[in-house]
Amino acid sequence: MKLIVLGSGTTVPHPQRASSGFWLETLGGSIMLDFSAPMPFRMAQEGLDWPALDSIWISHFHLDHCGGLAPFLAGTKHAPQMRSRTQPLRIFGPKGIEKLIKGFDAVNDYGLLDQPFPVEIIEVAHNEKFEIVAGVEAVACKTPHTDESLAIRITDRDEKTLVFSADTGFDELIATLANHVDLFILECSFLQNKTKTKHLELAEAIFLIRKSRCKRAMLTHFYAEWDEVDLTKELRAIDARLEVVEATDGLVVDV
Repeated sequence: MKLIVLGSGTTVPHPQRASSGFWLETLGGSIMLDFSAPMPFRMAQEGLDWPALDSIWISHFHLDHCGGLAPFLAGTKHAPQMRSRTQPLRIFGPKGIEKLIKGFDAVNDYGLLDQPFPVEIIEVAHNEKFEIVAGVEAVACKTPHTDESLAIRITDRDEKTLVFSADTGFDELIATLANHVDLFILECSFLQNKTKTKHLELAEAIFLIRKSRCKRAMLTHFYAEWDEVDLTKELRAIDARLEVVEATDGLVVDV
């Protein structure tokens, strides 16, 4: 697997960090993990093969995680690159994802699902296993953020594994989901003294990383308070043995 960080920030505008989005290349196809408003631009900016995108995963319905879906579908409907596409685009998410997309569509009768290619919307539940792209298994896990929020564990054909928490409060079940994964992508909104209980601060994130016994972790979803923080220094002070990467827009990681 190869991961490209397209957005490592939050809903608050930031000059270096777009809101949430990750491009994941697997042996079975390409997956977008969350799809905020800047993602259509960011995919093109990074030179990714967006016309051949196979699947989209939406973790929850906050706009900094799903707000780019409607603009993307509006774009693909009219893009010359999509006219010869025959394979379906699959959009996975919690219960309510179909209602969300159809709600976007109803604002101006855009015909977002009337594409040159099939669009399939698949709703998944906690602890449900499903095939996210050909031969690549995934399982969803409830997280304490919104009523619908789900984390996802993805296992590639070669048994490489990744967990994407998306936004979450503290819950040891997430560490269980990430047990021994090759890459654990975990939100870390605040350094300390968090002001929102349904997010994580650094000490909580490190606890979950340790408990998961993952091979490598990546922290993401940074508010502006992180701009003046040396994350490497903070991590060294906590546990220099941990392999933890700071997500930055444009970062490429081989899993």
